[in-house]
Amino acid sequence: MNDLKITELNKASMSDIQASSDDRNLAIEQVGVRNIRFPIMVQAEYDLMPSVAQFNLNVALPAEKKGTHMSRFMALLQESKEPVSAKSLDQLIRKMLPLLEAKKGMIELSYAHFVNKTAPISGIQSLMDYQVTWTSFAEEHNGAVHVANFLKVLVPVMSLCPCSKEISDYGAHNQRSHVVIEVRLKNDTSMFVEELIRIAESQASCELWGLLKRTDEKYVTEKSYENPKFVEDLVRDVASNVAKLENIVSYEVEAENFESIHNHSAFARISS
Repeated sequence: MNDLKITELNKASMSDIQASSDDRNLAIEQVGVRNIRFPIMVQAEYDLMPSVAQFNLNVALPAEKKGTHMSRFMALLQESKEPVSAKSLDQLIRKMLPLLEAKKGMIELSYAHFVNKTAPISGIQSLMDYQVTWTSFAEEHNGAVHVANFLKVLVPVMSLCPCSKEISDYGAHNQRSHVVIEVRLKNDTSMFVEELIRIAESQASCELWGLLKRTDEKYVTEKSYENPKFVEDLVRDVASNVAKLENIVSYEVEAENFESIHNHSAFARISS
């Protein structure tokens, strides 16, 4: 008997415990795998970019089913070859539901997105990293699968305090701030991460760069001094520009200032 026939015989004799029924009458909202590190290609604005993402995948499990097939999540990732985008994520989750024999599921992936930036005066180039998360939810209802895709990016920027500038004879305190933008995309639309990055950076006291020369540092210092913003100003200015995007259903914007004169942060959030 050859090896192939032995393998087929073994498969036939193996019982699938996970596919058996369960009598505890408790549905599971989410069951799956998390913290999977997996190489990806990202559809950036001007080129494809390699990165490593951390994935979370799960489905809803009906009360009568004992378990889900965990290995199928990994098989789904292994077969995925398309660069990460709203379109490819939509296609991936539509494959996941029938593969896992599920009515509802979620895919989430986070990765470092790099942008090559040019310093404002010296022109020197350097990479700047941004934390990006794509999330896709899918649910089957009356034979149709409904998908909702979300894109979130964390953008580090600089903010300078208007009050400090106003009351001081010279100088003003400033700090690094994080602007987090999350948008829900309309169906059959796409968005580049760089679009959200540009909005956040353009509304800050000043944007950040990975590498600056002294002439650039002078520019950053003076620009932020001429463009002071409270955390309230920052979140409102970013939100008002995000709201103008035509390919989104809703948004949430949060700004957090890591205060340089306090041992706490200031934050603000707006959602629609």
